[in-house]
Amino acid sequence: MMVVTLAPVDGLPNLSAVKESYIAAKQRWASKMAGVAKRETHSTDRLPPGQHLVENFPVLDLGIQPEVPTDTWTLRIHGQVENPVTLDWDAFRALPAFQDTSDFHCVTTWSQYDMRWEGVAFFTLADLVRPKASATHVFFRAHDGYTTNNRLEALLDDDVLVAHSWNGQALSREHGGPARVIVPKLYAWKGAKWVKEMIFLDRDILGFWELRGYSNTADPWRDDRFA
Repeated sequence: MMVVTLAPVDGLPNLSAVKESYIAAKQRWASKMAGVAKRETHSTDRLPPGQHLVENFPVLDLGIQPEVPTDTWTLRIHGQVENPVTLDWDAFRALPAFQDTSDFHCVTTWSQYDMRWEGVAFFTLADLVRPKASATHVFFRAHDGYTTNNRLEALLDDDVLVAHSWNGQALSREHGGPARVIVPKLYAWKGAKWVKEMIFLDRDILGFWELRGYSNTADPWRDDRFA
């Protein structure tokens, strides 16, 4: 397996802490891949402030639900990486499968516990493309025109994945199928539905909602909804 290298990066604060966090997350991820890890708790209060629990899975989008057949689906991963790739559906599904159960928090104040996802871990994709030392952020593009941005450090966590299944079923079109990004420790808008492109960057570029007044950090436990 290839290994992501976090070499010194000018302007990146507290790099030793970043490396330690990355190593700890990758150890947890490896344990999950082996089927022996327990979920890491982000907070002693499982429900973030301002949220309420639901048992359904509400649908939110930009008013467009693109139909993307798997025989034409691709995921392009490029930018500040050593090995840019474009995966078709068969190549994507041939990567090591990752299953994880996490909580889901929408900025519109609803949360749902114990969402079971299956797909490809972000760690697997990062190992495949090998981010350069200059990479600090990832910009996502989706088939409906949606975009969002994340710090690379936030994505290098044990529960981040590109999911193709939810609760044992293939992702439906309205929920972002055939594949969507899941970043459980952030508000759900940070994960793109109908994802088609991941661009590793040496700077931050704001996404659709970030340009429209939403928080750039999107931490549910800080009630960090708006800029």
